[in-house]
Amino acid sequence: MNDEDDRAASEIGRRAGRMKNARDKPGPSPLRGFGTFGMIGWSVAVPTVGGALLGLWLDRVAPQGFSWTLALLLGGVVIGVFIAWGWVLKEGNDDDRS
Repeated sequence: MNDEDDRAASEIGRRAGRMKNARDKPGPSPLRGFGTFGMIGWSVAVPTVGGALLGLWLDRVAPQGFSWTLALLLGGVVIGVFIAWGWVLKEGNDDDRS
């Protein structure tokens, strides 16, 4: 083999390596942000609505001097924010590893 064949073979090897690397470690999808945004929204919305519904039921069953609905609505928001915060931290750690 001559010098030109060696250069061609090494160029083919470099290109194959880049292609394999791109296939094994694809970049982040543009739609991944929408998925994360939706997951964070659901993480806050579900506990908030659940707390409000439970509060409405408790207001009918066990009335108190305060509103169960407002208390559990606020509690649901707080729990949802902590869940969303966990998701954001997890997604950030996943991005750091790639």
